Amino acid sequence: MSNHLLSLAIWLPIAAGVIVLLTGSDRNAPLARMLALVGALAGFLVTIPLWAAFDPAYVGMQFVEFSNWIPRFDINYHLGVDGISMLFVILNAFVTVIVVIAGWEVIGKKVAQYNAAFLIMSGLMNGIFASLDGVLFYVFFEASLIPMYLIIGVWGGPNRVYAAFKFFLYTLFGSLLFLLALIYLFVHSGTFSILDWHQLSIPLGAQIWIFLAFLIAFAVKVPMWPVHTWLPDAHVEAPTGGSIVLAAIALKLGAYGFIRFSLPIAPDASHQLSGLIIALSLIAVVYIGFVALVQADMKKLVAYSSIAHMGFVTLGFFMFSALGVEGALVQMISHGFVSGAMFFCIGVMYDRVHSRQIADYGGVVNTMPKFAALFMLFSMANAGLPATSGFVGEFMVILGAVKFNFWIAFAAATSLILGAAYSLWMYKRVIFGEVANPHVAELSDINKREFLILGALALCTLWMGLYPQPFTDVMHTSVNELINHVNTPKIQ
Repeated sequence: MSNHLLSLAIWLPIAAGVIVLLTGSDRNAPLARMLALVGALAGFLVTIPLWAAFDPAYVGMQFVEFSNWIPRFDINYHLGVDGISMLFVILNAFVTVIVVIAGWEVIGKKVAQYNAAFLIMSGLMNGIFASLDGVLFYVFFEASLIPMYLIIGVWGGPNRVYAAFKFFLYTLFGSLLFLLALIYLFVHSGTFSILDWHQLSIPLGAQIWIFLAFLIAFAVKVPMWPVHTWLPDAHVEAPTGGSIVLAAIALKLGAYGFIRFSLPIAPDASHQLSGLIIALSLIAVVYIGFVALVQADMKKLVAYSSIAHMGFVTLGFFMFSALGVEGALVQMISHGFVSGAMFFCIGVMYDRVHSRQIADYGGVVNTMPKFAALFMLFSMANAGLPATSGFVGEFMVILGAVKFNFWIAFAAATSLILGAAYSLWMYKRVIFGEVANPHVAELSDINKREFLILGALALCTLWMGLYPQPFTDVMHTSVNELINHVNTPKIQ
């Protein structure tokens, strides 16, 4: 099944980004926007055959590509996807199209550079999800920091430089420990093949150190409590497109790392230290839910809710059941749709009023009825309402938790109450009531471009909520293989 689809998914958006960059100054902004849209759509279209030609019953990697890169160290250009990673390649390409359209009228300065950053980052992130070589993964993993750093630092809010530096330093520190773990694995095995690493028998002591190195690197990316403090700053300062990509894709990189590295390479250590991960996940789910409840800034509230939702993901991974892992993966994809939509909704209001403070709104439904209806759907999905995608993943994780430990499930289930509290209370204060001030009175409802974006995300949210089977069928075989591997002791 090697037909270079994955290479196209990686390098086509990067090439498009370089072409957009060559359009130069803002005098050519319309051309830059059009080229960016064509590049993003082409990048999305080449990922559709991945789903169409994917064999869900096949155990192992599909669409594999292999060629020597640095033979002396057995470093190879090795790509492939299974039922877990394939969905994220498609989600990433879809979100890139959304982001290019979202910035169409809003970004007026350095238009070519803005769109190019997103296209290049899209290709790099596809590289992360498709890499089967440790060094190749690390190169894509680190390179993806640069476009996001520039997006926050150049097009962000008043404190953008501080937020960009904090984001960069936190993630870079974690990545250095990740690199040390990769070097140890190479010395131990003589190869950088991730699939070969999965078969290694490593002593428990070494597994624990490897697991901890991975944990710090991936916990920062998720982000898990207590290394989460960079995320609210990054979200608040990032432009709307930056917030969408950060929430929909970038946060998934850390969770994906647990699935591809921590669990299969250090399975015994994963069992030994699962209590730590579960405790940190529950703190994120419960404590961060209360933190979200008291936020006055809408973006900060949704940023904290993202941390709580990602706590469900790490919780699902470390209960070592197919139900928990599948629920966590569904939650990751759902969060891509819902959180991306929430940040876009906030961006729509910010473009009109230039404020993210909840207190500056009230009665928006009177002037923006279409927007209010769509925003309600996403707020409900954020709270985990049945028939929306937000419910499916959380329900599966809680179901898996009940089988694992009732009290863990009970603690996790409180997030459904907290999620409803902070999502609906924010919605009530912003949307309902009488028109609160002249700024709200002058608001105009969403235009065709905004309706297209919110409509597409609404369809995805409802599709996944009402009929999640296409998603779970794709991942089922790969998840079962992973769980069987992790639950088989590797220590000789």
